[in-house]
Amino acid sequence: MKSAACNVTSRISDIARVIGVRPRMRTTLALAVAALLLAACAARPVDASRDAAGRAAQSAAPPARPELLLATTTSTQDSGLLDVLIPDFEKKTGYHVKTSAVGTGAALAIGARGDADVVLVHAPSLELDFIKQGNGERRLFVMHNDFILIGPPGDPAKVKGQTALKALGMIAGAKATFISRGDNSGTDVLEKSLWKQAGITPAAPWYVEAATGMGQTLQVASEKRAYTISDRGTYLSRKAQLQLDIVVDNDPPLLNYYHVITVSPAKFPKVNAAGANAFADYLVAPETQKLIGGFGADKFGQPLFFPDAGKPDPQ
Repeated sequence: MKSAACNVTSRISDIARVIGVRPRMRTTLALAVAALLLAACAARPVDASRDAAGRAAQSAAPPARPELLLATTTSTQDSGLLDVLIPDFEKKTGYHVKTSAVGTGAALAIGARGDADVVLVHAPSLELDFIKQGNGERRLFVMHNDFILIGPPGDPAKVKGQTALKALGMIAGAKATFISRGDNSGTDVLEKSLWKQAGITPAAPWYVEAATGMGQTLQVASEKRAYTISDRGTYLSRKAQLQLDIVVDNDPPLLNYYHVITVSPAKFPKVNAAGANAFADYLVAPETQKLIGGFGADKFGQPLFFPDAGKPDPQ
């Protein structure tokens, strides 16, 4: 750099001599121009990096179809998880997500009509049927939490500390009120499979199907001083408003697995396949998995979900 500056100074001095500039002024002029050139050269790397950043920003064009239709289970919304993930996804990608939070069965039905681009659900048996019917393309393991059996203070059926199957048998034997979601959701499918495993056919009047989402089912159970099954995340997020305690948890049959499934563009050509894949990829990305793993820990003293991307899929 110094050699180049000296050459520039010499050339400018020669030119000044030719055009008749006085000797003292020649040196001053040459030095001034050389200083300006050196300053410009020193600044150039900063300008270049700014130009590169600008080009990168310009190349991150908004999606061709920014609206994305997500059908999901109520537990992802009632727990508050979607309130964290959706704004983050929208900010990073430019997509705008329209969410239908219903039971897993209803969410998959929306996808099976081609009325959603992507589904986030937690009923493996229903999900696999969805795939077999050609309704889904990619199915990725995202996370898990667990179900819990909860009941009124005092535990009238005395089931605390039992396994899930034995506890259900004791509830049936005592004819203690049990509130079922009764909506073909992931929770409802799990609950009914547990009754079947226990060899029990629950029936009225002690068995009540609410046909509502998880949050409302919890409220009904609290008001009626009844037992019910809930995902842990929704229960913890609403615990302060409920008169319900955990009586059975940490039992293997109560594990609750979540998958994201992109709706098949081959069967439904109008779906937003690019947006669906972007959302699926976002959910299993390391940064998102970290968000999922930390969600709820600050408020409840424990995470509400556990990230599973890249792990062996149990179902």
